[in-house]
Amino acid sequence: MFWIQGWTQQLAKCSRPLRRLLSEANNNLPVLTLFTKNPCPLCDEAKAVLEPYKHKFLLQEVDITLPDHSSWFEKYKYDIPVFHLNGQFLMKHRVDIKELEKRLLALELQLIKKNENI
Repeated sequence: MFWIQGWTQQLAKCSRPLRRLLSEANNNLPVLTLFTKNPCPLCDEAKAVLEPYKHKFLLQEVDITLPDHSSWFEKYKYDIPVFHLNGQFLMKHRVDIKELEKRLLALELQLIKKNENI
């Protein structure tokens, strides 16, 4: 129990990219990044659409209005919500479930192939 708490505290102190890598390695789940801001009603709608699929990925939200994310703000200020899957652009403005399912399946097949070759 103490080991888990300590590990969780250390994980919380890690950089965001490192947390993402550790999460992926730990769960073998792809990371779906949502570029958002507050308020964002379209982002809230998108998250509701994604709810039935939340067991298939780790959702990471990036608030583009924070100073550390100014490059994302410049890129996506007129396009949120924007989604990346494992660091690659996936979709913007709304959730395309068919595209999400297709990309998740491709990642799953890739992981299966990788595990077969080990």
